[in-house]
Amino acid sequence: MIELDQIKYELNDARTALKAFEESLGLEVLRAQFDEMKQKSEQANFWEDHESAQKLLKEKKIVEERISGYEGLAQEFEDVEIMISLAEEEDDESLVSEIKSGYDQWKKNLEALRIKTLLDGEYDANSAYLEINAGAGGTDAQDWAEMLLRMYLRWAERHRYKTKILDLQDDTVAGIKSARVFVSGENAYGYLKNEQGVHRIVRISPFDSSARRHTSFASVAVTPEIDDDINIEINPEDIRIDTYRSSGAGGQHVNKTDSAIRITHLPTNIVVTCQNERSQHQNKEVAMRVLKSRLYELAKREQKENLDELKGDYGQIAWGSQIRSYVFHPYSLVKDHRTDAENGNVQAVMDGELDLFINEMLKRK
Repeated sequence: MIELDQIKYELNDARTALKAFEESLGLEVLRAQFDEMKQKSEQANFWEDHESAQKLLKEKKIVEERISGYEGLAQEFEDVEIMISLAEEEDDESLVSEIKSGYDQWKKNLEALRIKTLLDGEYDANSAYLEINAGAGGTDAQDWAEMLLRMYLRWAERHRYKTKILDLQDDTVAGIKSARVFVSGENAYGYLKNEQGVHRIVRISPFDSSARRHTSFASVAVTPEIDDDINIEINPEDIRIDTYRSSGAGGQHVNKTDSAIRITHLPTNIVVTCQNERSQHQNKEVAMRVLKSRLYELAKREQKENLDELKGDYGQIAWGSQIRSYVFHPYSLVKDHRTDAENGNVQAVMDGELDLFINEMLKRK
């Protein structure tokens, strides 16, 4: 059973990797933290401070998931070892395929959990706002922006995140000028945060009658959903609120009332729009939440304590430097310029297979 011998040989390194992961987690510390949190949550006066109670329960859940995740991996590893012993004792080659399948799955689960534990930033566990804007390239760029929107929606679907399009600016010819999507679920921001930047496409343009190769650009901006207990004070004099008629899909309500909202934060030139809620009031409420999220992240990034200190054109920040190229012609390749991660299957990436690029950025920690 040569294949079984190979798995046994690899198990030595796998056992070392599992032990190293246990140490990096600080498993014993986590267990002590969980016991302490559990004791606090069982106290009679626990719910007297509702906000503190909710915060503790959220932290307790994260710690519990890390412990149970490791314990599940350890059990899976033990199961593989038992299966190997059983196959050797009974000299049963029919078990080799099952052992290999179990071991391969264990390696995938270890990698996934290692990546998840890297999501320990201040907002990583939060939901996210994803914004896409067409850049240089005219109709091609607008078509590219729509392709990126589909790509991220498919990625979210693969990971069972809920999505809601808050604002969508269609073009009369093709594609979209911009889109804003709310991606709801644990760690959505942690996974998506490094997608921010310029995305470049190289392809034969479907809009060029001469079938020439075109290069187009679109920008992606990602901000975390900010908890309600974080107070962001916005001076009413610093914002301009405009209403306009909604456009695009949305049923009979769309195009009949000026329900869409555009909020401009004058000191930073941040512009937030929302048109997909049912009323002007709801659109304004959502737009203000997005604005607060972007202001808070900008304040943290610039290490400013006062929003009044924030100046400049925030729109330029979103463009940043080119982070990834998607080449459809003359060859097929998606390459991330920060990590050199590559995937030759462009269509798979456009169908939402982004984990290679997302995980490689997280590993840079």
